[in-house]
This record gives sequence, structure tokens and C-alpha cells, in this order.
Amino acid sequence: MMPACRPVSPSEPFHFEVGDILFQDLDCGPLCDAIEAVTQGAHGASLSHVAIVSRVQDGDVWVIEAYAQGVVEVPVQQLLSRSHDAQGQPKVLVGRLRPPLRHLISPAIQAARKRLGMPYDEAFMMNNGAYYCSELLYDIFVEANAGQAVFELQPMTFRKPGSSYPHQVWQAYFEKRKEPVPEGKPGLNPGAMSRSSAIRIVSALGAPAGWRR
Repeated sequence: MMPACRPVSPSEPFHFEVGDILFQDLDCGPLCDAIEAVTQGAHGASLSHVAIVSRVQDGDVWVIEAYAQGVVEVPVQQLLSRSHDAQGQPKVLVGRLRPPLRHLISPAIQAARKRLGMPYDEAFMMNNGAYYCSELLYDIFVEANAGQAVFELQPMTFRKPGSSYPHQVWQAYFEKRKEPVPEGKPGLNPGAMSRSSAIRIVSALGAPAGWRR
């Protein structure tokens, strides 16, 4: 059984709901740092991963995410244990769809289940038969909403703020793949998604880097 998580604020324990969107400051080394460097998240948070709560039953909580092994459904504790702040709390912000959109949660979860087992999108390109984390959430809500986007695609950037050149980590990453950096291609990342008007941030389970309480 998954115990109630205690958020930074307020003082009451936080309880997950199906459809909650978890934005994580994931400590995975230079690649996560590069993701966080190019786009700031809600309230200044550095965010490099996102997942959706798919099941809450008898105290157990599960999420669906596009992670290294592809699109999977895992216990939420597996996600929460990946990175912690100085107080040992998971560096996660929790977002919820605003009331006019909450009817989309059930069909979005169904759409996510249809994608279980699909590969991780290491090219970070839309519509290529694979998914990166925020692409998965974008796609399942498009399907749930009869083809209409809930989250906004934007031209992707792989540049350091104020620079006209790709971040050196991204340059090396795509050179290794023998592919051009997809600068300007449509996409979205966890930081931009966390600032969407479609959701509100309802809790901080810990303190992501840069987060303004």
C-alpha cells in the first residue's frame, strides 16, 4: 500500500487522484540537466519528466509514463524514488486538469493503455511510432478530445537561453545518433506542459530545483 505523500504545503497529507499529472525534477545526469536548461517549469521549477496517474485502488497508486524502457505502467513509488530534495522528499509537482477538461481523464487513460509497450522516442520527434514523456501525454489527450489538442505544441529548442547554438549535451547526443538537432520542430517538454492553462498545480511533494514556493 502506498502511504499518503506529504506535500511541502499545505500541512495535510496529499492523496493522488486518477488523472493527476506528475512533473518531476529527474536526476538522470547531463541529459536531464540539458532538458531543464532550455525551458523553465511552473513557478520556476526545473522539470525533466512527466507521467500520469492511471490507477488508485486500495491505497495503491500507479502511473503510466514513457521512460527509458518505453511506455510502461509502474507503481508511483518507482517514479517518486528516482530523485529527492535536500529533505529527502520526491522532487515532484502535481498538476490537475481544470474542471472543464476533467471528463477527458478516463478516455485519456484508455488511450495511454493502448500505447503500453511502445518504444521510447530517443529522437524526440512527433509521430514516429515512439514516445518521449510529454509527447505521450500530448497524444493521449488529443485522442481523448476527439482530435483537438489540450496541450499546445511549440517549436522545440535545444539551445541554452540567450545562445544561438545547441546546448553542448544536445549537440553530442544527436551527433552520436548521426541526426541533426531537431531545432524548431514541433514538440513540448515537461516544463512547458507544467505551465499550461489546462492544468493547475495542486501540490508539491518536495522541492524541485528552482521552484518558488
